[in-house]
Amino acid sequence: MDVQAIFSYFPGLTETQQQQFAQLGELYADWNSKINVISRKDMEHFYLHHVLHSLGIAKVVQFRPETKILDIGTGGGFPGIPLAILFPEASFHLVDSIGKKITVVKDVVKSLKLQNVEAQQTRAEELNRKYHFIVSRAVTQMANFYPWVKRKFRKEDVDPEFQNGIFYLKGGDVDEELDNMHLSYISYHLEDYFKEKFFETKKVIYIPYEGRR
Repeated sequence: MDVQAIFSYFPGLTETQQQQFAQLGELYADWNSKINVISRKDMEHFYLHHVLHSLGIAKVVQFRPETKILDIGTGGGFPGIPLAILFPEASFHLVDSIGKKITVVKDVVKSLKLQNVEAQQTRAEELNRKYHFIVSRAVTQMANFYPWVKRKFRKEDVDPEFQNGIFYLKGGDVDEELDNMHLSYISYHLEDYFKEKFFETKKVIYIPYEGRR
């Protein structure tokens, strides 16, 4: 899969956005030749496994202007960078505890001239700011993840369809894990949006913020 698949699934992209998505492959291939940001084997499927997978969140929710989004455990910048390209009027804060990965993120952000991204080396539990939405690509079990983020939500909602909460990219079965935590959630199956076999077991899990109850 190359960048054209991104254009076919997201046909409304501006010329700038198309150029930014096209640049991603070159930027990550260059960085991956220096440090192992993405597994060598996975680089063959870069646009499928990383870019399009990240954009699965955008098939569920359209982030509105001035929405503040935190990407926890962003690694080399996923899902945050593809989402930031797609939603240039929303603000993204990408954090990871590993410094070399944040170095890559900062370079990619600078190369793409993304004005809506801040990258920071830190742990999620050390952040004091609050956000409308938190995104992540299955960095850990939800039982570990949820305590990090449950006090990091703003109270005012920005989206009429989704109250503030988590959009979590996850593979396989999550029902038992989330039911045991007594969290309300909705699963969106990515095979409903993308035809590639890779997405047959992939989901976006939406967990609304329940702190106001």
